[in-house]
Amino acid sequence: MKQYLPRYALGLLILLALLGHSARVYQIPFINRLDAMVYDAKMRLTMPQSPDPRFVILDIDEKSLAEQGRWPWGRDKLATLMHKLFDEYGVKLVGFDVVFAEADDSSGLKSLEALAKKELRDVAAFQSTLRELRPQLDNDARFADALKNRPAILGYYFSSKEGGVSSGAAAEPVFAAGTFNGRRIAFTQWVSYGGNLPEFQKAVAGAGHFNPLVDVDGTSRRVPLLVEYKGQYYEALALAMVRNLLGNPSIAPGYPENSPASYAAMEWLDLTAANGEVMRRIPVDENAAALIPYRGYQGSFPYVSITDVLNDRIPKEQLAGRVVLVGTTAPGLMDLRATPVGAAYPGVEIHANLIAGILDGAVKQKPPYIRGADVVTVLLVGAVMVFLVPLLSPLRATLVGILMLLFLLSVNFSFWHAANFVLPLANGVIAILLLYAMNMSWGYFVESRTKRQLTGLFGQYVPPELVEEMSRDPEHYSMAGRKAELTVLFSDIRGFTTISEGLEPNELAALMNEYLGAMTLIVRKHRGTLDKYIGDAIMAFWGAPVDDLEHAKNAVLTGLEMHVALQQLNKSLVARGWPELKIGVGVNTGPMTVGDMGSPVRQSYTVMGDAVNLGSRLEGITKQYGVGFIAGESTRELLKKEFVFRELDRVRVKGKEDPVGIYEPVGEEGKVAREELDEIKLWNQALRSYRAQEWDQAELALMNLQRIRPCYLYDLYVKRVEHLRKEPPGENWDGVTVFETK
Repeated sequence: MKQYLPRYALGLLILLALLGHSARVYQIPFINRLDAMVYDAKMRLTMPQSPDPRFVILDIDEKSLAEQGRWPWGRDKLATLMHKLFDEYGVKLVGFDVVFAEADDSSGLKSLEALAKKELRDVAAFQSTLRELRPQLDNDARFADALKNRPAILGYYFSSKEGGVSSGAAAEPVFAAGTFNGRRIAFTQWVSYGGNLPEFQKAVAGAGHFNPLVDVDGTSRRVPLLVEYKGQYYEALALAMVRNLLGNPSIAPGYPENSPASYAAMEWLDLTAANGEVMRRIPVDENAAALIPYRGYQGSFPYVSITDVLNDRIPKEQLAGRVVLVGTTAPGLMDLRATPVGAAYPGVEIHANLIAGILDGAVKQKPPYIRGADVVTVLLVGAVMVFLVPLLSPLRATLVGILMLLFLLSVNFSFWHAANFVLPLANGVIAILLLYAMNMSWGYFVESRTKRQLTGLFGQYVPPELVEEMSRDPEHYSMAGRKAELTVLFSDIRGFTTISEGLEPNELAALMNEYLGAMTLIVRKHRGTLDKYIGDAIMAFWGAPVDDLEHAKNAVLTGLEMHVALQQLNKSLVARGWPELKIGVGVNTGPMTVGDMGSPVRQSYTVMGDAVNLGSRLEGITKQYGVGFIAGESTRELLKKEFVFRELDRVRVKGKEDPVGIYEPVGEEGKVAREELDEIKLWNQALRSYRAQEWDQAELALMNLQRIRPCYLYDLYVKRVEHLRKEPPGENWDGVTVFETK
C-alpha cells in the first residue's frame, strides 16, 4: 500500500482543486467555457428542428425597408398594421421586439401647430381646419388608439451603463420592493431603461424587457424572467406575452418545501390562476433566468415580411389565430445576437423560442442546488479514479476510465433528456481525464525505471528500440536459455587482411568505425539483435529476445540493404583515398538455443546450434560463387512468395552430412526488373540441364547467360561442365558440391 501513497496524494490534490471549482469557492474560466460548449452541443443534438406554426414573426427586413422607407416608420403605418392584424387577419396576440421611444413628427402636425400659435393665430379658417385634421395628423395618437383594448405587448430595454439616463415611460413592476428580502437571489440589476412613449405604455395590455443575458463567451443562452431596477422587479417580454395568452395569471416565486433556512434560493416561477391553479411552472436559475429552449436554427418559426402585410399580400389563414412577434432581421437595425444555434441570430426569434418553450413546458431546469450535484458527481468519479486506478494494470485502468466516462455521459444525457435537467459535465470529464493522465504518467516513469533495469540486463546485446518494447511487459523476458526458431546473419569484409595492411592504424580504425556504424544501423532498423563484432565480421539474429514473426524477412531485408548502403559508403571511402569494401552475407533460419551463455567472468546473450553454424558457413562460401549474399534453404522456403531468389547450388558444408540448397536473394517480389527475371529463368534451365548431366544444353545456356551478363557464377559452372564432361560423375551423382573447409 505504501507504494501507492504518493499517487493517492497527488490524485487527491487534483480532485480537491476541481472540487473547489464545483463548489464555487473559485472559478476556472476554461471549465466554464468548456461547459458552455458542451451545453451548446447537447442543445443542437436534441432540439426538435421542426417549425412551430403557432407563431409568426413579422420581419422588418431589407425588403420592408426598401418598400416602406427607412426605420422608424410613421406611426400611421403601425396603426394601419394593428388594424389589419386584429381586424382583418384575426391574430391572437402581438408582441413588439422594438421600442417606440420618440414622438412621430413625420406628419407635419408640429409645424402646423406652431403656425396656429403665431403667424396664423387669428385666422379662423386655418384654426378650424387644423382642429378637423389634427386626429388624422397625430400619428402617435392614432397608433395609441390602435393599441387600446387589444392584446398587444410592448418591449423595452434595460441598460447597465453607469451614468445612463432613463427615457420613456416605465412599465409596471410585477413585484414591489422588499418582496424578496431575506432571499439570496442574484437578480440581474440595471441602472437605467429605454421605454416607450407614455401614451403607448398606457394603451397596451402589458410590457416586458427584451434583454437576454450574454455569457462570458458572448453567447445568449438565458433570459432573466425577473430583473431588478431600483428595488422593484420587472418581467421579461416572453413572460408578459405568456401571461397574456393564459389570461393574465399572477406570478408566484417558487421555493422547495422544507428547505433549510440557509437555502433561500428561488427555483421556479408559478403562473397561478385566480382559483389557485398553477397554469405553468417555469424553472429558473440562481439569476431568476430561464434557459432558452431553442427549437432549431434560424427559421424555426414562420417569417413574414411586414411590408407584405401592409400591402395585403398575405393570405388571411397564414396569420389567423397566431401569436405575432414584430422584430427585425435587417443587419442595419442591430438586433442580431450570438446563440448556440447561430452566430447572427435574430433577437426576436430568441423570444419566440422562450415563449414556445414556456407554453410547452420545455424549459430546461438548472436550479441553484445544481452546484451540489456537480460536487457529488466530481467527488464520486474522482474517488474511483484516485483510489482504484493505481491498483490496476494500464489496460484495466484504461477500461475503468472509459467506463467512468460512459457512466458520466449517460447520467448527464439521461437527466437532460428525461428530466429536462442541465447537469454540469466538463468538470467531471476533466477529473477523469486528468486523474487518468496522472496515473498513466506515473506508470510511464515507473516503466522508465523498469526500462533502465532491463537495459542493465539486455542493453549490451539488444538495441534501445527493442529494450523500450520489452519494458512494456518486463516479466515476459528472461536471459535464461531457451529453444526457438530464429534467423541468424553473418557478414564479413572480403580481403580484409590486405586492406588492413595498406592503411595506417588510425585510418583503419576510422574506416572500421564508419563501416560497422552504418551496418549496425541497418540491423537495428530491421529489429535485429546485434550479437557481436568478430574483427571485421558482424553477427546478428532475429526473433529474440523480442518475438518477431517476420524474423526471416527482416534478416533478408537487412542483408540486401547492407549491400545498397555499402555502395554509398564506398563512394565516401574512395574520395578519401581508401580502398573499396566488398562483403559477403550469409543468412539462415532454423531452431537455435538463445540465452545468456559464457563463464562467471564473461557472459553474452547469444545463439548456438547447427542452424547458426550453417549461417556462418553460408557467409564463408559467398566468395566461392562470386555473390555477395547467400540464404539457406529454410529461409528461402519461408520467403519464396515475398522475395525473388536465384538458386546457386546444393552443397554439403563441413560438419554436416545432409546437403542443403543455397540461394542468392535478388530482391523483393514485384521490385525486380523483368530482364533480371528472364535471366533467372534461363539460369534455372542451365541448372536443370547441369544436374541432368546434359552437358551440351547446360553449356549452351551458360554461354548465352555470359553474353547477357558476364559473371563469376556462370564462369564457375562452365568450368564445372568442362571438367564433368571429361570425368563423368556417374548415374548416382546427386549434383551436390562438397566443401571440406570452413
